[in-house]
Amino acid sequence: MELLDKLAILADAAKYDASCASSGTQLRDSRSGGLGSTEGAGICHAYAPDGRCISLLKILLTNACMYDCLYCINRRSSNVARARFSVAEVVELTLGFYRRNCIEGLFLSSGIIRSPDHTMRQLVEVARTLREEHGFRGYIHLKTIPEADPALLAEAGLYADRLSINVEMPTQAGLDALAPEKDLPGIRQTMARLRQAIEAPRVKGVRRFAPAGQSTQMIVGADSSSDAEILGASTSLYSSYGLRRVYYSAFSPIPDASSALPPRPAPLLREHRLYQADWLLRFYGFVQDEMPVGADGNLPLGMDPKLAWALAHREAFPVDVNTAGREALLRVPGLGVRSVERILVARRHSRLRLDDLARLRLSLAKVQPFVVAADHVPRVTDSVRLECVLPRLGRPGAQLELFH
Repeated sequence: MELLDKLAILADAAKYDASCASSGTQLRDSRSGGLGSTEGAGICHAYAPDGRCISLLKILLTNACMYDCLYCINRRSSNVARARFSVAEVVELTLGFYRRNCIEGLFLSSGIIRSPDHTMRQLVEVARTLREEHGFRGYIHLKTIPEADPALLAEAGLYADRLSINVEMPTQAGLDALAPEKDLPGIRQTMARLRQAIEAPRVKGVRRFAPAGQSTQMIVGADSSSDAEILGASTSLYSSYGLRRVYYSAFSPIPDASSALPPRPAPLLREHRLYQADWLLRFYGFVQDEMPVGADGNLPLGMDPKLAWALAHREAFPVDVNTAGREALLRVPGLGVRSVERILVARRHSRLRLDDLARLRLSLAKVQPFVVAADHVPRVTDSVRLECVLPRLGRPGAQLELFH
């Protein structure tokens, strides 16, 4: 098979993996030799129409696989064209695309062939060849295989900026039903080993282990897991293994799908709401029990979780932007982390008015009903106006127009 034919198959097969962000690594460049950089503006990102990142060369080593995970298009029983790169071909493609300024790094995953150790050894060899034989100093993200020899995973972390292991399902019951060859306790054990290596004290003269940390992905809507269960699993992963990110990927039907899978795709808006809730848990001081899930355990699709929480806790508002603490300001709909920091700095010099908030580039339409300023106290009409627009949130896209 020609190299470009392989690339067409193996790049398309990799598109279902959402966990390909490239932030958080150490800064380095080629001024002292080698090729590439993570300096300056960092790794650039481009996005496909479905929102997935395609800035890195994102490919599989092979889409042949000995596992039969029902949600995976590359599963053993899937009727798709198969292809396989050699180590030399992946290296050639990476360097070629980089020199043409098409990419700034590599995201490499693979189906499992022969054995987990054999597959992991080839992934590591790609990264080693790029680093040691070609002096490649750009970004490398390797998908790791939890069943592989720990020595191979340890070696992978010396060449890769980020490592990731996809848990796919939030519960072992979900894996048992859709991916019986995967073992959640085994995945977590491997994550624990990676965390230990990532957080180990630096040794002079030894490469830093996976400086951009580790991440994972969960598929949303392939099984019956609710948003509450998914967020519970994410919270556990963040706290137990120090993950940089948990990525959420809305289930999309695949060719020759099993009858055990839903016939329709999960709403992309559900994926979006999970990301918003994830952000609240990580950066806004919320805890899992505060997530505004319904009786079915799912987040409301009609509005973002922060606004839903605010409407359910009117007693916490309005918040005075001139006196409230950082924690209270972070809970105001329309205020982000950077906006709150700007407010805290600006109010040291004078009492803030609505015009001042506008100059800080805040959306007054979102913020006004929930804050007190030097020249503003929310009126009853503000709450009435808010209640009046809520029914419009059921219209697709309206919630993005009105509220963040």
